[in-house]
Amino acid sequence: MLIVDIYKKIIFCIGADRIGPDIPFTHWRLHYSKSMLKLCKSKFKKFSDTAQFRSGAYAVGCSKIQIGDRVIIRPGCMLFGETIDPLDISIDIQDDVMIGSGVHIYVNNHRFEQTNLPIIDQGYYPDLAVTLKKGCWVGANSIILPGVTIGENTVIGAGSIVTKSIPDAVVAVGNPARVIKHINQEN
Repeated sequence: MLIVDIYKKIIFCIGADRIGPDIPFTHWRLHYSKSMLKLCKSKFKKFSDTAQFRSGAYAVGCSKIQIGDRVIIRPGCMLFGETIDPLDISIDIQDDVMIGSGVHIYVNNHRFEQTNLPIIDQGYYPDLAVTLKKGCWVGANSIILPGVTIGENTVIGAGSIVTKSIPDAVVAVGNPARVIKHINQEN
């Protein structure tokens, strides 16, 4: 039975639309640049030649996530792009985006309106795509919720919870994240 279970796990890992430490038969490939790039190009909708997906990070629903040039997905990050809705792209991380360790990005959330029914039985709200525009920086341990767009060259302070879209060229921090500063464009 053990051999059959191992075989089933290998087949699952190879075919799964996800990457992460819980997928051990492919996760080891993230430790080596060439095998990381080959794995990510086969899993993600788009994965740039200059992007990196580090071991210890997770991505679910890879086939609907695209990652641009010079983006590094660091350990502890979670890209939860899994979708059964007809979204073509659930998470779009554009070029030159900096993402700190432990950042979580979600495209859906549990329903909870019916007080007579356990939340686990209520299903999910429809998926809403998340976009991180070119040149933005998302600080470590921030959480980005469904439907959010982070503006171009915008900074999200570490530990922030982003519940609404943030415009271009600002600094936003807190829970919920709020704009505290406009970035001077003339420097």
